[in-house]
Amino acid sequence: MTMLFDAALVVVLLGLAAWVVLARNAFAAVAAFIAYGLLLTLAWLQLHGIDIALTEAAIGGGLTGALLIGAVTRLGTAPPGAQPTTMTLALAALAAAATTAILAACVLALPDPAPTLAPLVADNIASTGVDNAITAVLLAFRSMDTLLEAIVLLFALVGAWSLGADSAWPGRPGFAQSAPPNGILAYLARILPPIGLVIGIYIFWTGADNPGGKFQGATILAAMWLLTMAAGLTDAPRVGSRWLRAALVAGPLGFIVAGVLGSFSAGAFLALPADHAKPMILAIEIALMPTLTLILALLIPGPPQRVTP
Repeated sequence: MTMLFDAALVVVLLGLAAWVVLARNAFAAVAAFIAYGLLLTLAWLQLHGIDIALTEAAIGGGLTGALLIGAVTRLGTAPPGAQPTTMTLALAALAAAATTAILAACVLALPDPAPTLAPLVADNIASTGVDNAITAVLLAFRSMDTLLEAIVLLFALVGAWSLGADSAWPGRPGFAQSAPPNGILAYLARILPPIGLVIGIYIFWTGADNPGGKFQGATILAAMWLLTMAAGLTDAPRVGSRWLRAALVAGPLGFIVAGVLGSFSAGAFLALPADHAKPMILAIEIALMPTLTLILALLIPGPPQRVTP
């Protein structure tokens, strides 16, 4: 039964991937991409990659899908243009097939067993004080990458805001939203956020020792905030707000401060002293959590469009 389910999952995934590439309608392609991300979550669960499955559901299918829907909405209908020739399509198909063949050859050429750093992580994870290997890798063994990822997300938000007109600066992102006060959207926006808040904080806190973490928890919190904004119960903050700017840089700055402290206590930037590794990891994640929630939520409305007094 499991093999039958896995085979059906692979067939549907390949079909959705082909639909995303071949669909002529942009919105249909985005809808297929979101479905592809959700089914890919099931694939990772079948491979027992629970952390990756949570990330795929939250960011791969959810957040990325919402960003693509916003992009399609803003782009509108593309003007009619010249259709690609048969030769162009054939060359594109040949290039795609060649790329696929090269990637497959690289995977098949890996030695058996494939090289892995998992034994080194298992041997040294006790020094971090956390039981979740993903958290240990992200915040102890490759913490520089994690710091740069947070900074890249912040730059992405700044880049999105920079697309706004000068006349709208420093106003509020997106358009003013409203929904019928007795409608289903307003009802869900009043019922779901308290539940999502508890789930998001739990997934964040349990990430030190179990599947979960700051990115997954922040995505859930951002989704709850977006739901209240879509229902018109709350509004996006002004991009010129001082508290907003302080909260956006607090996470990366807190990470950098922890790295500087590591230079004195453990002899290297971003190094963690063995006696205080877990408290420092938790402190870094607590600092990053609000920043990631704000960035993920404010990327969806986009640049400032409304001038406020």
